[in-house]
Amino acid sequence: MRVVIAGAGNVGVSIARELTTNGHQVLLIDRDPAAIKTDSVPEAEWLLADACELDSLEEAGLDSCDVSIAATGDDKVNLVHSLLAKTEFGVPRTVARVNHPANEWLFNELWGVDVMVSTPRLMGALVEEAVTVGDLVRLFSFRGGNANLVEMTLPVGSPRVGVRTADLCLPGDAVLVCVIRDGVARAPQAEGELESDDELLFVCDPSYEPELAQYLVPRA
Repeated sequence: MRVVIAGAGNVGVSIARELTTNGHQVLLIDRDPAAIKTDSVPEAEWLLADACELDSLEEAGLDSCDVSIAATGDDKVNLVHSLLAKTEFGVPRTVARVNHPANEWLFNELWGVDVMVSTPRLMGALVEEAVTVGDLVRLFSFRGGNANLVEMTLPVGSPRVGVRTADLCLPGDAVLVCVIRDGVARAPQAEGELESDDELLFVCDPSYEPELAQYLVPRA
């Protein structure tokens, strides 16, 4: 898979390292000469250019990329790059970093964004996930906002403790995708029983989240 990353700061470089380690082809673009540190990811291609200019993106061969990642610290740049990648070069998948939560509403398909990654919201969700038991925590929103990855650590008093996975009657389109027990992630087994302190990961339509929370931990 060929991936272009707009922004060679700490975030962009970290993503590039991970992707090249997994065997993907990566091109890093940044307009700041000080950011072009080829030794930091020697396996990647580097381009000193403006990721919001058509000529630069043509030079980068954006039309041959499978994924475009806008990872700069400027939300305006991330939006413009995503829009150009999608509308002018037909990149199949675009991922954009959101730096300020107030701008999240802009990062949608109208601006060419397939996947929005809000750094502040994600960090907040991870903190909640680490400290809460019995509350449903939204970790991630998938493309289009019609499905979320949500998590709950099952408390001792939940009526679902001891229930077989096959016997769960989850609301709407909610799907149990993973059970983390004793720090080990495992696929749900039909005959497996839920235990207290299990971390349960679901994919769920946002409209069904309240029902899912109530089903797992009924409240007055």
